[in-house]
Amino acid sequence: MTVLIRPLSAAAALAVTAFALTGCVAKAGADPSASFTVSSTADECTVSADTAQSGTLTFTVSNTGDQVSEFYLLADDGLRIIGEVENIAPAASRTLTVVAQPGDYFTVCKPGMIGEGVGRAAFTVRGDKVAIDGPDAEQKQQAVDLYAAFVKDQVGQLVPAVQELVTAYTDGDDERARELFATTRAYYERIEPVAEALGDLDPRIDYREVDAVAEGLDWTGFHRIEKDLWVPAEDALNADDETPAWQDWAPSTAEQRGEFGDLLIADVQELYDYVHSEDFTAALNDQGIAGISNGAVALLDEVATGKITGEEDWWSHTDLYDFAANVEGSKMAFSLVSEFVTAKGDEGAALVKDIAAGYSDLEQALGVHGSLDAGFVPFTDLNDTDKRNLIDLINALAEPLSQLTSVALS
Repeated sequence: MTVLIRPLSAAAALAVTAFALTGCVAKAGADPSASFTVSSTADECTVSADTAQSGTLTFTVSNTGDQVSEFYLLADDGLRIIGEVENIAPAASRTLTVVAQPGDYFTVCKPGMIGEGVGRAAFTVRGDKVAIDGPDAEQKQQAVDLYAAFVKDQVGQLVPAVQELVTAYTDGDDERARELFATTRAYYERIEPVAEALGDLDPRIDYREVDAVAEGLDWTGFHRIEKDLWVPAEDALNADDETPAWQDWAPSTAEQRGEFGDLLIADVQELYDYVHSEDFTAALNDQGIAGISNGAVALLDEVATGKITGEEDWWSHTDLYDFAANVEGSKMAFSLVSEFVTAKGDEGAALVKDIAAGYSDLEQALGVHGSLDAGFVPFTDLNDTDKRNLIDLINALAEPLSQLTSVALS
């Protein structure tokens, strides 16, 4: 049976198509003075203050180190991601805007974008719980509800797709498993920021070998299965370009395949249970429009930090499938926020127009190499010019997209 990739269920798609917002945007407890600077270096993550009042917070992150970096605002357990900004190049700056509820948090930077990060520090938000009110509160809630429906729809399709992939993998039908691998992952790639917010669930499902080794974790999930399905050549190197791919590794036995398959099924079921829980609903409601907008940026960052380098699907070279799914998920999140931004007047309308044009250009360039329905060429078929063109288009879209949250909450 062929697994069909559907970005949305028919009902959710109709809801999004019919979704129109009017009026001005009520500020969710916004405080114009709640702006912070963050300095990210090789070994420090310095935030200009460690306390704030609940409401809209803006962190301007400057990377003065020599590696691409990330900045995170984490929940009190140090695992769940409240907000993040990725792909901050050396000498560059990026902005993170979040609606923060009262509570205890942590800030941390991650130079090199792997490992535990540096400069982890406590960050406290005081004040009253932020309520979404005003004349457009109902429309804001509808946007959040529609995004929740989108996530549930994708995970609901991921569960049987993973079951079919694992069945082929554990039965030794590698040809069928290879056919299913990339299309199955597309469901996960569309909603990856949600999964990343679940602590160690994302590492269990989707970590690359080099990341698991760097963090001292057991390597499981999609990419462990991937390496079994695309056995590396004897002279192949791992994704770090330093160690032979066969060093301290051998193809899984039938028993091990069963274990890896069962773990992936269990982890995806845990993801399903979470997105259908009250905790997930509460988390989305707390983040509101900012969470959806930041999700659009985060998914595009996934393209910029992994898919465009070819390091994500190191053995299968199916990176363009992930690329396309991330773009689809990002565009979906953008569509739910765009009407709020358009309602801001000429500046907001111009920003939405620029972002929409950026998505169109990126999708057109990606379409040259295939599609999720018809299949993509292997990433290794792309030449340097192809990659440079995609990188330029990602950067051109990322710049206006990074302004989306702040404009939506202004």
